[in-house]
Amino acid sequence: MRFIRVLSAAVVLLGLAAAPAAADSSPSASPSQDGDAPTTAGTSFRTATEFEQGQVATANGAAGDYLYWSFPADAGQRPTVKATVKLPETHAAQTWRVDVYDGLRRRQACQWGAQARTADAGTSSVELACVLRTVRAWTEPWANDPLPGTYYVRLTAVNVPTSDLGVPVSTEVRVDSKDIGGAAAVDGSLAEPLVPGIAVTSGAGRDDEDEKSAVLSAIEPEDGWSSGWWSDRWVWSGIGAVLAALAGIGGYALTRGSGRPSRVPPGA
Repeated sequence: MRFIRVLSAAVVLLGLAAAPAAADSSPSASPSQDGDAPTTAGTSFRTATEFEQGQVATANGAAGDYLYWSFPADAGQRPTVKATVKLPETHAAQTWRVDVYDGLRRRQACQWGAQARTADAGTSSVELACVLRTVRAWTEPWANDPLPGTYYVRLTAVNVPTSDLGVPVSTEVRVDSKDIGGAAAVDGSLAEPLVPGIAVTSGAGRDDEDEKSAVLSAIEPEDGWSSGWWSDRWVWSGIGAVLAALAGIGGYALTRGSGRPSRVPPGA
């Protein structure tokens, strides 16, 4: 009975500890839509318009333009980039494409989603999506894994007919992330996130105004950049250790018998 009571208590503790871990794997909540969402887009990586995850960034442009935005993504997140292009009533067939680049300006492949779509003549809008791989806290230098830092979104039309060059369009871009948690944890972390200008801000004794002007990005996750060492896998490792200890105690209790053997010699 004692072993059953101990095992029941362990199951209760397991449920309480698993609850936060399960919550970490749910999609991140969408921030309230306020007036801070940008209404313009940049024309290059250096002029990319910054916006936070959960915001809807809008911009007016023209077919043939390159539109750039940037957003922060931290370790353990799996960002989903969605873009909508609203077209005029009269236009030829257009193929629109959304690409995502990391802080090193390496193009990141999409796990799934309609990264490129063709809007037939007369189509009022086209929707694009790109689900990135999970951002890792650390990776090998030769790998192309997504790392914490600034990510760039580039939206453009490809192979636009000459008659449609300069046709006005309006665009919307939104990024949301799912927190993968300990399933994506690695043993290591970057010294600094891949954010433009991070080398200047982290340098010591640099007071030159020209160097300070090189800082291009002021965005970061709402809770700040994670250190990379903590994840919910530590919780599951602790639970596993407790259950292993309880299993050992239970096995000993079941196999030790009723106590010491009798000291009475056989046949006495």
